[in-house]
Amino acid sequence: MKTAIYARVSTTTNQSVEMQLRDLRELADRRGFEIVGEYCDEGVSGVKNSRPGLDRLLADAETRQFSVILVWKLDRLGRSLVHLVRLMEDFRRLGIELVSFSEGLDFTTTTGKLLFQIISAFAEFERDCIRERVRAGMRNARAKGKPIGRPPHTPLSTETRKAIGRAYRRGEGSLRQLAARFGTSIGTVQRCA
Repeated sequence: MKTAIYARVSTTTNQSVEMQLRDLRELADRRGFEIVGEYCDEGVSGVKNSRPGLDRLLADAETRQFSVILVWKLDRLGRSLVHLVRLMEDFRRLGIELVSFSEGLDFTTTTGKLLFQIISAFAEFERDCIRERVRAGMRNARAKGKPIGRPPHTPLSTETRKAIGRAYRRGEGSLRQLAARFGTSIGTVQRCA
């Protein structure tokens, strides 16, 4: 099987991807996998949306250059449970399996596929909990009379808002023209109208 290796360390101070690569190369050798690419991110935090090594891995995955990805540990790949599940779903869609060395997780097996379903359920639960907390916070803010959303980009006085409303009702220009005239956004003009 053609295999890709992904390794990442957050800091280059006292860490190197070499330990991960050594273990993953030995695993590939034991399993009889042909390594077709090694993708590494050194000194790159896992919370970053864009990581050069991961971006290259994902691009090569889209062209199906390999059928298995070896990682030293799952947290090296995904920045959160939700992100990890999203990556794993993308890999599954492409027919690519995942093996995690240090955790002994092999998603190519029946047990690994079951574990993936359990992890997906936890990720969905996490998303739902976050969504519920956000909605509860918004309800609480509304109950206290606090505005929801971003503050206006350009704070406008009450008089300016009234002037925008009058100009709109008189037909003195389109939303875009009024926004330019008053130095504000189209959305603000709509709210004042």
